[in-house]
Amino acid sequence: MLGWFKKKFGKKETPSVPDVPSIEHEGGPQPDELPAEIETSKPSPPASLQEDAARVDSTPSTESTEQLDQDKAKDTVDRTPTPSREETVLPKKDIIESAKKEDVDVSEPESLPEILTQEVEAKVIADEPEPLQSLEPLEAAEPVAEATDVVEIQDKHEEKVKPKKESSLFARLTNRLGKSRETFTYQMDALFLGKKQIDSNLLDSLEEILITADLGVETSVELIDYARKKVKRKELSDPSALKGILKEQIKKYILANDEDATLVMPKSGPFVIMVVGVNGVGKTTTIGKIAHKFKKSGQSVMLVAADTFRAAAVSQLKIWGERNGVPVIAHKDGADPSSVVFDALTSAVANQVDVVIVDTAGRMHTKDNLMEELKKIKRVISKKMRGAPHEVMLVIDATTGQNGISQARLFDAAVDVTGLTLTKLDGTSKGGIVANICRDMKIPIRFIGIGEQMDDLRDFDANEFVDALFHSEK
Repeated sequence: MLGWFKKKFGKKETPSVPDVPSIEHEGGPQPDELPAEIETSKPSPPASLQEDAARVDSTPSTESTEQLDQDKAKDTVDRTPTPSREETVLPKKDIIESAKKEDVDVSEPESLPEILTQEVEAKVIADEPEPLQSLEPLEAAEPVAEATDVVEIQDKHEEKVKPKKESSLFARLTNRLGKSRETFTYQMDALFLGKKQIDSNLLDSLEEILITADLGVETSVELIDYARKKVKRKELSDPSALKGILKEQIKKYILANDEDATLVMPKSGPFVIMVVGVNGVGKTTTIGKIAHKFKKSGQSVMLVAADTFRAAAVSQLKIWGERNGVPVIAHKDGADPSSVVFDALTSAVANQVDVVIVDTAGRMHTKDNLMEELKKIKRVISKKMRGAPHEVMLVIDATTGQNGISQARLFDAAVDVTGLTLTKLDGTSKGGIVANICRDMKIPIRFIGIGEQMDDLRDFDANEFVDALFHSEK
């Protein structure tokens, strides 16, 4: 409001007013009483008035200026103007022409009267908004009560949902195998959709899907040949029934070498597990999760850091030992792995430890000298304890695909692998490697890794795995 006031009326200093002689209105109407409209047919103003108006731009004399100030002061007292927000500022030229036509005094007031100024300022102050302090009476009790109600509703909802998620282990496995199912099952459903009969083109497309899912060429061809025989014998005619046939055959491949994931403990001494595998497959992480399983079942566990070459391998294993609350036997970096294993077994027998898990260094299966070192570690374990190691577990990264078959063959030839653990199954679309490796290697699968959490290392169940792989969401 104050900005508008200054813009409208300007400063209070005396403005420079051009020399315009005052025009007396003897007996005539005052400017406020003039009609709103002036007829265009009125006679032109007298010549004397025109001459006076023409002298507006000329320099006024001192005497005329003083006389003009006196006349304006009198006229201002008689006619107190009322300020208006809607006033229009006219150009100087228009004011002169209007004065010529209407015969009125075009002089502006020298300054606003003091009384008027005070009234306008008082009005401006009155129009200003009240301070925000007047908005204090807001009670904080109601919003707090509402927030508490929302939290209670969320807690009730979580209490209902959480047990449902924890109780459905199959749903969790099905969710983690989503990528494999998209490549395998969903593509088969799309292939069978709208088909009314089984022909060679359909079987060829199905074979391509099986190979893409990492079932392997030999396994895929064997499955398709089995389906062709069914069709020729007229035992199979509906394309949608092919999915069930393949499911049963894949389950047979896995169950042929399936063993209980529960490891049989020896009559005396600790149960020794020797973990092997190439670099980066997750051996140390798998060892930590296996130790958690045994610890949870009430067994005492000891971890052995026989990987003395990889940087931070010992410290990583010690972290898992701290998480599970189990001891870790380790030597300095670069020590002989066989000597570390020998000392660990001696300590385990003395302390009556139930389970000993040996972490070996990752090595490429094509390096003969490194594979010979594994053989040496196994011989030391056998000499120290009869019948040990009771389990030689090979850890395979499921994302490697068919290369995992080559790893299994070479490690099996070196140290006689007795069990497999497949990691990272939740991050691959090639879940068919499970069926392929069971069919080719005749080695049982002990565990599968489907996540990074401690409980995401699952005991392998063939029926559960196949059902989750072929599960169709409705």
